[in-house]
Amino acid sequence: MRRIMARPPSCGRTRVVAVDGPAGSGKTTFADRLGPALGAQVVHSDDFPVPWEEGPGPWFAALEERVLRPLSEGRPGSFRRYDWVRGVHAEEVIVPAAPVLVIEGVGTARRGAPVSFTVWVEAPREVRMARVLERDGPGLEQRWVEWFAAEERWFAEDGTRRRADAVLDLS
Repeated sequence: MRRIMARPPSCGRTRVVAVDGPAGSGKTTFADRLGPALGAQVVHSDDFPVPWEEGPGPWFAALEERVLRPLSEGRPGSFRRYDWVRGVHAEEVIVPAAPVLVIEGVGTARRGAPVSFTVWVEAPREVRMARVLERDGPGLEQRWVEWFAAEERWFAEDGTRRRADAVLDLS
């Protein structure tokens, strides 16, 4: 935590901490512990619609527009949380201009993102696949196989892991 707080703000007055890594690695669990420890709100990529066929790239534009840009200007951000069960946008979430914000999900630490500190979370592929299938059901296995391939390409091009400030294996 000291390492994070020692970093200068990266988005207006806010230190943005990105928790990134492949699906099923434990990012959400870790971020949901890190946020309260830092006194920070956590915004998840799962709060936004992320179409399977688009891979990890495009969803971030909504986070930039609705949360990061206002924070960079010293204003609160906001977005409507996506309800994956119902397939619709739900309640509005306000993101105050605070000292720290944790953003979590595949692609949050992408090159060019206004991030102060990056945590890369990983686990072996077979562990990750077992986790996502337990969470989402075996009927989505083929989708997850395709997503894993898309995120591998994404991370190879972006070089995300190489730029991480901390690497955690949450096998």
